[in-house]
Amino acid sequence: MVWKTVKAKIKGGEATNEPPLGPSLAQYGLPVDEVISKINELTEPLKGMEVSVNIYFDTETKNYRVEVKSPSTSSLLLKVAGASKPSGDPAHNKVGDLSLDDVIKVTLMKKHELTAKTLKAAVKTVLSTAATIGLTVNGKEPKVVISEVVDGKHDELLLKYDEEFRKGR
Repeated sequence: MVWKTVKAKIKGGEATNEPPLGPSLAQYGLPVDEVISKINELTEPLKGMEVSVNIYFDTETKNYRVEVKSPSTSSLLLKVAGASKPSGDPAHNKVGDLSLDDVIKVTLMKKHELTAKTLKAAVKTVLSTAATIGLTVNGKEPKVVISEVVDGKHDELLLKYDEEFRKGR
């Protein structure tokens, strides 16, 4: 058994069998359309964003797995907020505002990379990141929203996304 890796940078949800990806996969006898379809399925939540993809495969059996490296949490939050860069002084200079729904969606995009066991804990982590880059959430400091999450104020909203968070973890 000999494992190899093909690495590529693609726009999420937009991989094609065009060069360089298609020919790279074809040279090893991999099912190009099937692999491309899998990449697009896995990167759909990151549609339009540049992501790194690693395709690991056995050269004998052609068994493969796709690993997606999503952009950083900070990059995702800034993109969703429409901000071009983080604040140099997040305590005094805010660069954008997000809804809690936006924060949860970013959390779901990063769920495979977060160590939090629950959606509530993962959302608190992402809210902390928002605070460090100068974003507010629903017009409030992320620290305030973290307290609200701890107090259960947003449990109904979190419950709507909980199954999606747990799926595939």
